[in-house]
Amino acid sequence: MVLGGTGYLGRRIGEAFHADGALVHLVSRSPAGDGPADACHVRMDLLTAGARELAGLFGSLRPDAVVNAAGRVWRGDEAEMTAGNAELVVRLTRVLAELPHPPRLIQLGTIHEYGAGTPGAGTREEQEPAPVTPYGRTKLLGTRTVLKAAADDGMDAVVLRLANVIGAGVPAGSFFGRVAAHLGEAARVQALGEKPGELSLPPLRAHRDLVDVHDAVDAVRAAATAPKADAGGQVINVGRGEAVPMHALIDRMVDLSGVDLPVVEAVPDPSPRTDVAWQQLDVSRALRLLGWRPRRTLDDSLRDLLAAAVPAPVNGRT
Repeated sequence: MVLGGTGYLGRRIGEAFHADGALVHLVSRSPAGDGPADACHVRMDLLTAGARELAGLFGSLRPDAVVNAAGRVWRGDEAEMTAGNAELVVRLTRVLAELPHPPRLIQLGTIHEYGAGTPGAGTREEQEPAPVTPYGRTKLLGTRTVLKAAADDGMDAVVLRLANVIGAGVPAGSFFGRVAAHLGEAARVQALGEKPGELSLPPLRAHRDLVDVHDAVDAVRAAATAPKADAGGQVINVGRGEAVPMHALIDRMVDLSGVDLPVVEAVPDPSPRTDVAWQQLDVSRALRLLGWRPRRTLDDSLRDLLAAAVPAPVNGRT
């Protein structure tokens, strides 16, 4: 069962388990969209669903594994993020703990739970989280709820802390989604013989760890079958284990798109930063406990992202 099963990650997770031969239930308040044709779609607003409704859902379907890919990411205020990323997880764990045969719970966390990383080093799971954004703070509340359920109730649960996920179809509200959309529109303008407008961005001072959406899905698949003795009650980082300079990444996106346009960065705001300058995960635990490692290159991810947005073959220049 995939909660948030019609979202960016949830839909792809459902497709992967369906391809593996699993019976997949996608739970979402949104229409089914283009998920697996043979999957079972359950319409439910998880943000408002009470314990009785959730208990009825799990009791009737009796899933072997539940992937929580629901929540609020790009849009919404802190109250809405709290409802989707924290309060839902409290209800979810309470209901699952009372089932006669509880399923494995795979909670999707985020690198933003950690806050600032140490330049030049990967953040390990043992680091004390210090999130600086509403998204990071509310996701951390969800993680702590899952870990408490595992410790206190013996719940079979694992938290995958994902780096920034990139690939085809990233949400339009995300930074990479906005850049890809701008390059797509610029490509259409260029094809008409006109000069595209500049790509105006905030200061690109940060370094970010990125993970391809296919690699992230493979980590979920691995977590679903890993022995409880290995993965149960664990936080496991899932990323490429590298901090990529954002200015270099944007330059590469423009180059691969084949669009000739200037990139203009805004003048840095002298006020204190509200995000972090360095994000890099240590992913050695994922290899040790799940047998997982990232396999797709950054260019693979960028080409997939651009192919879905730019109405022309993606430039193969190196």
